[in-house]
Amino acid sequence: MLNSPQLVALIKKHLSEFYRRRTQRLANLKLKSVLKRKNPYLYKARGTQSANEIIEMLLSDHLSSSDETLFGDEFFEPIALEIAKAIGGSVSPSEGVDIAIETEHAYKAIALKSGPNPFNASQARKQNQDFLSLRARLRKLKKDFDAVLGHAYGTKQTVSKNRIYRSCSGQKLWEEITGDPDFYLKLIRLMDDKDITKHRAEFEQEYEKAVNRYLGEFIPDFCRSDGSIDWEKLLGYNSGDKRI
Repeated sequence: MLNSPQLVALIKKHLSEFYRRRTQRLANLKLKSVLKRKNPYLYKARGTQSANEIIEMLLSDHLSSSDETLFGDEFFEPIALEIAKAIGGSVSPSEGVDIAIETEHAYKAIALKSGPNPFNASQARKQNQDFLSLRARLRKLKKDFDAVLGHAYGTKQTVSKNRIYRSCSGQKLWEEITGDPDFYLKLIRLMDDKDITKHRAEFEQEYEKAVNRYLGEFIPDFCRSDGSIDWEKLLGYNSGDKRI
């Protein structure tokens, strides 16, 4: 198990990487690619009146949907893997499974997700098949196979008769990986407020530049001469049949 200074350094490293990737994504984000994926009807229904307001909403909606995945990829998953490796675990050799923890009598396979958002039926089948494929390859080991769909936060703990895996979340998951019932608390306690303030300030500078860039693109293309939003033109770009 990692000692306290090692854990502090690990959290610092991956919090920094999360912000680096977050800022980089914002710098590279193209306004019109975001416009293609958002709902103009919803923005109109919200009473959006100005170009600045719609840009702020577009960015806020985009970031809220992408940050969850990014935080899982750049913070939760690498930390869980480093902790697992410190106790003898490893990167799983199977698609769709992230961490393998092997003991004398058991093989625990963990697919780590950020939060306990429900799988749709197709995703659940795919995850189950990934675990089945790994179990088939490991059959010769003659060990108990424990398949876990892990969520880094939340309280979901379920076992399904239709799946070979169980769900495990939050405190229970981190305790299974680390053996420490308080580890889930340590993750948030050891996030350095000074580091977060520094990272956030750097990100907000990039955010303001992005707002200015997008306004410069949005106004000529989707605003009328009086400054109002041309909703039909915006909707045509988003949803219109380009063959017409």
